[in-house]
Amino acid sequence: MLLNVIERGPDAPSTLPPVVLLHGLFGRARNLGFVQRKLAATRQTLAMDLRNHGNSPHGPMSYPAMAEDVLETMHHYGMQKAMVLGHSMGGKTAMMLSLIHPQAVQSLLVVDIAPGQGGFARMDLPPGLDKLAFPPHLDLRSADELLRPLIANDAVRQLMIQNIRMGDNPGWAIGMHDILAGMPAMMGWPTLPASAQYSGPTLFIRGETSPYIQPTNYPQMRHLFPHYRLETINGAGHWVHADAPRRFMELVEEFATQTENATTT
Repeated sequence: MLLNVIERGPDAPSTLPPVVLLHGLFGRARNLGFVQRKLAATRQTLAMDLRNHGNSPHGPMSYPAMAEDVLETMHHYGMQKAMVLGHSMGGKTAMMLSLIHPQAVQSLLVVDIAPGQGGFARMDLPPGLDKLAFPPHLDLRSADELLRPLIANDAVRQLMIQNIRMGDNPGWAIGMHDILAGMPAMMGWPTLPASAQYSGPTLFIRGETSPYIQPTNYPQMRHLFPHYRLETINGAGHWVHADAPRRFMELVEEFATQTENATTT
């Protein structure tokens, strides 16, 4: 599946490794916009709408399928190998890509998610959201009023509002049915061959107050990504890049610089 992308890069051709950016559940490419703009000053970047999100096509959700989407889209844009940065669901997709197509991943940066069961438990989404009845017309204020009784958390509600088609004939602009049907797979982690491993440079960044990377995850992280290191950003939650943008960007740029000449097998 060819994904919708936002492409940015420097004015002149760059010899630095390109970067792929993958958003989290119910997000879209532009959610990592400030990270992309920073990196695009010196290298080619592709921020992708994952399947069923943003302006990308819809279809059944699984991490292997989503990894294949990313690879197909990379190749479509002439990108054979890249540093891949993913947050939450995008982080699991990035990990899966590195494990099944390691030759395509120059280095791996995973934001606040581990390779295992877990993630998104705090979203508290009501069942049947794909069958929500929309009024004939909707603007931002009325969309907030529509979702408020269903989604009490302000941050989650605002995240969901960005996925609504406003104006006349409003509705979900995303593949809500496929996303909800795929939630067990998104919460989980596929069974992989014992030989699955990514030996390239790997950085995990976690938010101090987020529950999604725990010591119980470390053995699996070490098995799959033997050269990983973990950085914790104090005071940040799951949306690390929004909670502590300056420190987050420092870690990303430092990692990108350190791994420019990395090779993987």
